[in-house]
Amino acid sequence: MATFITGACGFVGLALAERLLQQGETVVGFDQAPLPAAAARAFAALPGRLAMVQGDVRNGAALEAAMRTHRPQRLVTLAAITADVRRERAAPASIFEVNLGGVVAALSAAAACGVQRVLHASSGSVYGASGKGAAALQEDRTPLQPEGLYGISKQAAEAAALRLAALHGLDLVVGRLGTCFGPWEADTGVRDTLSAPLQVLLRAERGEAVRLPRDSHRDWLYVRDAAAGLQALLDTPRLPHAVYNVAAGFMGTMAEWCEVVATQHPGWSWRISAAADSNIDYYAPYDRAPMDITRLRADTGFVPRYDLHAAAEDFFAWRRAHSAATPLPAHA
Repeated sequence: MATFITGACGFVGLALAERLLQQGETVVGFDQAPLPAAAARAFAALPGRLAMVQGDVRNGAALEAAMRTHRPQRLVTLAAITADVRRERAAPASIFEVNLGGVVAALSAAAACGVQRVLHASSGSVYGASGKGAAALQEDRTPLQPEGLYGISKQAAEAAALRLAALHGLDLVVGRLGTCFGPWEADTGVRDTLSAPLQVLLRAERGEAVRLPRDSHRDWLYVRDAAAGLQALLDTPRLPHAVYNVAAGFMGTMAEWCEVVATQHPGWSWRISAAADSNIDYYAPYDRAPMDITRLRADTGFVPRYDLHAAAEDFFAWRRAHSAATPLPAHA
């Protein structure tokens, strides 16, 4: 079974590729960036086979050529620009060219090449302002009210993907990812705000005190659970729904995370400060309601494994194992 992943060098793409390779599958990674050296070394030791193709996801001809060469049975669309306000002002067109245009190009290539299953990776950002409420966000009941161009482009890409699937007879499912953090996350140039857990950890590793703007309460999604949820959607035949939340199922606070980080860094300090004085950038001035994963659990059997404490144990071990071999991300 060969799986073609666009955005394969993004951190969710790397986590999904790693999971599939661990299980002996073939992965075809398509990305404008080269495979990070640390990932190349780690993946070479796994039983699966990896083929990397460098190319622009907006280039439909390049995508089709790569698919005709490697003949994947499955496609996962993960290429995206996760834009902040500065990029929205400076380069709004590029956000739509990649987040929407790249999906259109990939699905058109998949239709031309006979791909059997398509998983379009979307985002919880499509819920937008609906996340200000207390109720859990549900796929078919919660209104989509995206606020930034990233969320708007992801909503548009969902609609385009579903329409193209209907036109071409593609077996497509949409997976809306929660707020991810964990192994392989880095400043890649298209991810404008690193996750708050990584921002905190990087400052702790440098001995810099952390000042939180508030004690954020959120269903942080460890990327290994994200990869497991995406694989569950890929592997489950005849899914009864077109759209699924892929989220943590656990709530946690940044205070909890800071307390766990502090156990690994004696003498390091953190506190909750005024927003104007903070040095941790949350995605929004409010905490989004949790994403309901009842549908994903029921239809695929997916069971999340990593609350904040389990994620911390695994993530610290991963960073220790990789720190000697490669520079870890240093931007926060």
